[in-house]
Amino acid sequence: MPATPGVPRFDELSRRWLDLAERRLAYFSELYRSGRWRRYYTPESFADRVVDVMKAVTVWRELAGQAPVSTADNNDLRPAA
Repeated sequence: MPATPGVPRFDELSRRWLDLAERRLAYFSELYRSGRWRRYYTPESFADRVVDVMKAVTVWRELAGQAPVSTADNNDLRPAA
């Protein structure tokens, strides 16, 4: 079935949602690095939220047809204190 003019295709929408999910993950990463997360979350609630954000990124990467990124290759992560 051809795409209807003026209606975004699913692949374009999934890429947009992926971009949003990745920006949200970057925001939570910055919260962690700066330590500001302690102002807004308990350790347990922040960990739960980060897990949810990471799951969302994984799902949107699959829907957008992109390969998942290995965390072992991510050198900007540092061990938890």
